[in-house]
Amino acid sequence: MYLDNSATTQVSEEVFEEMEPYFMEEFGNPSTLYKIGRESKKALNLARQRVADAINAKPDEIIFTSGGSESDNLAIKGIAFKFLNQGKHIITTEIEHPAVKDTLNFLESFDFKVTYLQVYENGIIKIEDLIEAITPETILITIMHGNNEIGTIQPIEEIGKIAREKGIIFHTDAVQTFGKIEVDVEKLNVDLLSLSSHKINGPKGVGAIYIKKGVRLVPLIHGGGQERGIRSGTENVPGIVGFGKACELAASQLDEHYEKLASIRDELIEKVLTTIPEAYLNGDEEKRLPNVVNFRFKAIEGESLILLLDAKGYQASTGSACSSNKLEASPVLTSLGLDPVDVHGSLRVSLAPESDEFDVDEFVATIQEAVARLREMSPLWNQELDYDGVMCSKHGDNCRMC
Repeated sequence: MYLDNSATTQVSEEVFEEMEPYFMEEFGNPSTLYKIGRESKKALNLARQRVADAINAKPDEIIFTSGGSESDNLAIKGIAFKFLNQGKHIITTEIEHPAVKDTLNFLESFDFKVTYLQVYENGIIKIEDLIEAITPETILITIMHGNNEIGTIQPIEEIGKIAREKGIIFHTDAVQTFGKIEVDVEKLNVDLLSLSSHKINGPKGVGAIYIKKGVRLVPLIHGGGQERGIRSGTENVPGIVGFGKACELAASQLDEHYEKLASIRDELIEKVLTTIPEAYLNGDEEKRLPNVVNFRFKAIEGESLILLLDAKGYQASTGSACSSNKLEASPVLTSLGLDPVDVHGSLRVSLAPESDEFDVDEFVATIQEAVARLREMSPLWNQELDYDGVMCSKHGDNCRMC
């Protein structure tokens, strides 16, 4: 059972069927004037309309990119270099995706100043911290809508109102929220918003950025002037067609999928926390995506847990899948104030509508078995630590096991 849908999703049959003609028959360059090129241009325009409709935007506010990472880079660098003469201060959070954090690290080498807002135990910032961080030099606020590891949702609408009042450009990465909860650019008060296709059953290698009418930025890619000169390069027509269809499907099925996913999520949380000793939920209990659950288990290694689950046919992740080959503690979980040792014992389960095909009880039993097996081998679990436990007839005071 595939349970890592925050990493990527399976392309749906409807999406693939719509894409297929544009690989072979309808292969024209949309920038050309003859018929086959005009047909590709028409398909491009339809996809742009579908993306715009899905987020309550106008078609000319949608620029196609290669994915969420490029959209984040374009938003942040594009605004930073456009307004560098007005100020060089940017506000973000400690738990942003690497596409945002690494971009900001790059800008710091150009003497930009970045304020990283703290998130608290629930993984959410405090509005008063944001207000306090704003200075006359602040030109951009970039805060993700929903976190890719723990699923917590930030108060984007409120942040957007503050940014508007202060005259500051506001960008949000909505890669994980789009298709899972409502993403309405007008309600959210955003100027820039990043989207990705492969998180909503569309193809990889394509995404979009919403740029509110009137907002100007510096392009990253120069060339033939495609995408209104904001993102030059011949468009990935098959990918964009698939992305447009995926957006249409996601928007039309939003409420149905939310209810289904939230029901599975809540059942999974309840059963893991009540059947496995010293299992904890990471992030806010309520302000979270319907499809993302992140647990931590005392005294185990998440990588070993993933391998044991994989051997039983369950594919999940520990930490962010975009950097799952790295063994350091997750910066997102560490930002919650958790002990780095505990952070290494994390498990992220991210669902998709087809996840209702798996048995939650059987999955929880498999986790329970794997955790117990790992704890048998864990020196952290078997040694007697300074722990606020109770008297145990088998192991003595402060028993870590019981």
